[in-house]
Amino acid sequence: MHTCLYLGGARSGKSRLAQTRAEGYADVTLLVTAQALDAEMAQRIAHHQAQRPEHWRVLEAPIQLGDALLSCQAERPQSVILLDCLTLWLSNLLCLEDDERYQLERTKFMYAVTNLRTPLLLVSNEVGLGLIAPTPLGRRFVDEAGRLHQELAGLCDEVIWVAAGLPLWLKPCSAR
Repeated sequence: MHTCLYLGGARSGKSRLAQTRAEGYADVTLLVTAQALDAEMAQRIAHHQAQRPEHWRVLEAPIQLGDALLSCQAERPQSVILLDCLTLWLSNLLCLEDDERYQLERTKFMYAVTNLRTPLLLVSNEVGLGLIAPTPLGRRFVDEAGRLHQELAGLCDEVIWVAAGLPLWLKPCSAR
């Protein structure tokens, strides 16, 4: 199993690079976490939909990501899983304002990542480089994203920072 974490800012090219890698596999399952809660987000989702191959299997998992990962593996063990994006999933969870649910879903997700036996490509926004958020929820989001990224970076075989569409290997895969 190979795991790769793509980190970068908004519109940095991380999704495109992860998608390009996924296209090298015969079977791709795309797990998406975005929810079209407003017109602008619906446009962003439509942009991503237009950029990916139509034959990919697409599953929506805005909250129960760990369950979705394990389900993908059980249903299609030969498929690479491309997960886009972790920060939207984190935002979905934190907006529930249910700490018990947050801890449960995060634990299930980390369990799935640790126990998955199929290639996994993770995409996430690095949000800790900007100003301090003015609200408690905003600050918690940045803190939780940072913790999640650190834990995943330790588990993943490869971590790639993306800026201006260019990859920088923070943790090169030894098999590369």
